Amino acid sequence: MKIAHTIMLCTATVAMALAEDPSPSPSPSPEPLPSAPLRVRLSDLTGALSNEGFKSRDRVWSGKVKPGQPQRLAVNLFRGNQYWFCAAVDPEIESPRVTVFGPDGQAVEAARHSEPGLAAAGVTAEATGQYFVEVETSSGPATEFCFVYLFK
Repeated sequence: MKIAHTIMLCTATVAMALAEDPSPSPSPSPEPLPSAPLRVRLSDLTGALSNEGFKSRDRVWSGKVKPGQPQRLAVNLFRGNQYWFCAAVDPEIESPRVTVFGPDGQAVEAARHSEPGLAAAGVTAEATGQYFVEVETSSGPATEFCFVYLFK
């Protein structure tokens, strides 16, 4: 009975402390969730690549991309593995361009896929190391983008 009384007292104390806490609620995630249509477009493409044995990373990156101001993402790749880097933007704007740069900073030769609002670049890592993937548009207004990559 004494344990139950202690638990009730602790619970009441915590509840009172929380009620009096003037600190603001946690801030929202620093990156907004991508719009549903962009995620659906990426899902369609990544689903097809999954059928080929590729596994998707758990994360979808998103943000805004402006013409002439590409977004870059650093990724660690492993020699001999195959990768597909996929980006989606509003198809009314244009197709994005996805470029992969190797550890030496030079653009890597890639297989390409493009359709309105969607682009992908497929590469096989020649060396283990940090690579950079660039998503860009060449014209139009700033637009939301979604990005995901797969490997096998």
